[in-house]
Amino acid sequence: MSLNHIRPWRNIYRRESRQIHVGNVAVGGGAPISVQTMTNTDTRDVAATVAQVQAAAEAGADIVRISVPDEDSAKALKYIVAESPVPIVADIHFHYKRGIEAAEAGAACLRINPGNIGSADRVREVISAARDHGCSIRIGVNAGSLEKHLLDKYGEPCPEAMVESGLDHIRILQDHDFHEFKISVKASDVFMAAAAYQQLAEATDAPIHLGITEAGGLTSGTIKSAIGMGNLLWMGIGDTIRVSLSADPVEEVKVGYEILKSLGLRHRGVNIISCPSCARQGFDVIKTVETLEKRLEHIKTPMSLSIIGCVVNGPGEALMTDVGFTGGGAGNGMVYLAGKASHKMSNDQMVEHIVEEVEKRAAELDKEQIEERSAAE
Repeated sequence: MSLNHIRPWRNIYRRESRQIHVGNVAVGGGAPISVQTMTNTDTRDVAATVAQVQAAAEAGADIVRISVPDEDSAKALKYIVAESPVPIVADIHFHYKRGIEAAEAGAACLRINPGNIGSADRVREVISAARDHGCSIRIGVNAGSLEKHLLDKYGEPCPEAMVESGLDHIRILQDHDFHEFKISVKASDVFMAAAAYQQLAEATDAPIHLGITEAGGLTSGTIKSAIGMGNLLWMGIGDTIRVSLSADPVEEVKVGYEILKSLGLRHRGVNIISCPSCARQGFDVIKTVETLEKRLEHIKTPMSLSIIGCVVNGPGEALMTDVGFTGGGAGNGMVYLAGKASHKMSNDQMVEHIVEEVEKRAAELDKEQIEERSAAE
């Protein structure tokens, strides 16, 4: 249950934006912030790409992007889309025919820069294909690939140049009476990206795709993304996100959800609250949490679990979680259910017991949601 109604300092007031659709996923207009990732397989390898899409979807990805660099990839896309459980965005650069082919293959969205597609006639053809096949478009501005005339004008990549590029591309779509678009202004520099997104948010009501591009490896990229995207999301900016990591796409999805969960913007799976551990711990907290994270990956129901090594903060944290375990006894600890002390459990049996309690609580919450929906209907 959200506590925002009694704790107003936890409220995030999201920027108002138009709503578009990427397949069956609503983006903007108050819709839940969707989580995206991108495959890194050879798109021509249908089996490998489908497997990666399915793994990302199982981890919670709402949308998956796939690069379509050549004609063979465009042909493969048709079969990938047919097997995908989530909408597919086709990543298109330079060659306008790939955009047309991707739309015909069933892509739910085309990621393009209208300015690098070519002549006005070619842009018109891509937009027409998107319209005819129910595709939305993402305008993807990147600090590393700004137009030459903007670099000449500003001297170097900067927020102003990125926003000007984005608004120029928006005008191209609007001139063709196409409005099913979202936009991003990504940079690997956190300050540049944050400034660009803030300026963009004031200049357009289009849904915003948020990301810090080329953020780095799993640890460094997660930190950079959390700082950059987290601050923007806290300001209410962002309708869909992609965490760009040099890592498995599944990790991008996990990090994306953790960022949203930390701000109370999306809830999926078990949110584990745990202490860093110290000499007071009554059990091996670090090893226990590592084990539980893996054992509870299958739980998709939003819920909370506290794992605290001693009684200094343990009981207080457990009061605010669905399930909790606090160490401190002689070889055992206290299990909390729904914020109340319930029973003791030995440390050597705690992992199996906690998994059982979490699964039981998840089933209860799922049942409650089903009953609420039935009553509403």
